[in-house]
Amino acid sequence: MEGVESGRQGEYSVARHGRLVSASRPAGELAAARFLRAAEGQERFMWRDGRQGITLAGSGVAAHLIGYGRGRFDAIARQASELFACAETGSGLRRGPGGRSELALPRMFGGFAFREDFVPDMVWTGFHPGHFILPHYQFVSQEGESWLTINALLAPEEKASSVLPLLEEALAAQAELLCGTEPGVDGQAGGVEAGAGAGDELEIAYPMPYAEWAQLVEGARQTFASTALQKVVLARTAQLRAGERIGISQALTRLCGNYPDCFSFLFEPQAGHAFLGATPELLVRVRGAALETMALAGSIQRGATEEEDAALAAALLASSKDRHEHGLVVNGVRELLTPLSSELTVAGEPAVLVLRNIQHLYTPIKAMLKRSGGVLPLVERLHPTPAMGGTPRELGMDFIRENEPTLRGWYAAPVGWIDSAMDGAFAVAIRSAIVQKERAWAYAGAGIVPDSVPRNEWEETGWKFQPIINAVAGRQAA
Repeated sequence: MEGVESGRQGEYSVARHGRLVSASRPAGELAAARFLRAAEGQERFMWRDGRQGITLAGSGVAAHLIGYGRGRFDAIARQASELFACAETGSGLRRGPGGRSELALPRMFGGFAFREDFVPDMVWTGFHPGHFILPHYQFVSQEGESWLTINALLAPEEKASSVLPLLEEALAAQAELLCGTEPGVDGQAGGVEAGAGAGDELEIAYPMPYAEWAQLVEGARQTFASTALQKVVLARTAQLRAGERIGISQALTRLCGNYPDCFSFLFEPQAGHAFLGATPELLVRVRGAALETMALAGSIQRGATEEEDAALAAALLASSKDRHEHGLVVNGVRELLTPLSSELTVAGEPAVLVLRNIQHLYTPIKAMLKRSGGVLPLVERLHPTPAMGGTPRELGMDFIRENEPTLRGWYAAPVGWIDSAMDGAFAVAIRSAIVQKERAWAYAGAGIVPDSVPRNEWEETGWKFQPIINAVAGRQAA
């Protein structure tokens, strides 16, 4: 019962690698804090949707799925479909329609690189253009209900009836271990253990100087004047170095606590080498034929008082530059979804989404799909939205490829999960960083339109760095 990696040399095959077998049991009062703490030193994964109140976590590896190039979305979809189609589940999993025990069904965690031609450098080593992991142990909690699941691949010649009792025995032992008492574990702030941060020892460097940024923005403005490009999103990095190894779980704790209404995520395919963040932006959520997404573009800082805060929000709503930028995103998403939808609901006017350190223009979008085919085809269709790439998409991606010095890796790309029905949820991985030992690389971007001012966009990216800097430094958000 070993994990399998599928890549260039061959995708997942039940005939070669065997069937997925899972067993589950209620987890009682177990918190994600305890689950993730027990998994330190292993591969770890987490997804927390603060709006729907669900926390998913995983540790260890039952299976790797990997996809490359233009076909990476299809490759992951084919492999996941085959893996789940032949799955066998043991006690504790009742498949009744709408049954809450569906929470316990196996889920894969993962995501995609921003660009299809992604080649990892030393910062992103171990990450792939498309990379999903089915964890060996899985935890899920929602509305006071928690479940533990164990996943394993059964060799082709093995019978599930002979293996399931062993899995259930291992799961019972793991549950007993996890549900015991352990001093020093704190389940606050979204369920990840608290801990010390880098504090005053944190060194911060910005590889791109302002003069280079201003030149990059001016180049975009010249391109708007001479081509059909209307908007492009440009990114820069902050390099963080701590005096000691950065606590991945501790940083995740602070992100969950500082931004409880965001989508917090962790993808740690190698112990100590992790991509994490707390993003306000849902790319897509699909359950059957029901789809949810959003447009999120246009930003302004928070105020020092309630009055200043309200004045800034009003200024954002009245800003022709920000409304234009936001409208491009709304129209882009509408055009992508209209051919696929029997019903499409787009709010007529944007609202203001208020976070701890920034405010955004926000438009919720819902649809009923003509055909339910799982979440991954929608991820491929929507990524990158105009909020992360550009308008038109192809011209925006061309400009980024030719001019942006930053290797984005998985920044601004889809990160999320897939379940056994091929439904799932993906967020846009902004407000994020990749961590290696005592170093981290944080990312921030800004939407550039014809009347963008380089200094203003520079300052906006500065606000967007703060969630990760605070999390790594061990500070609460201002």
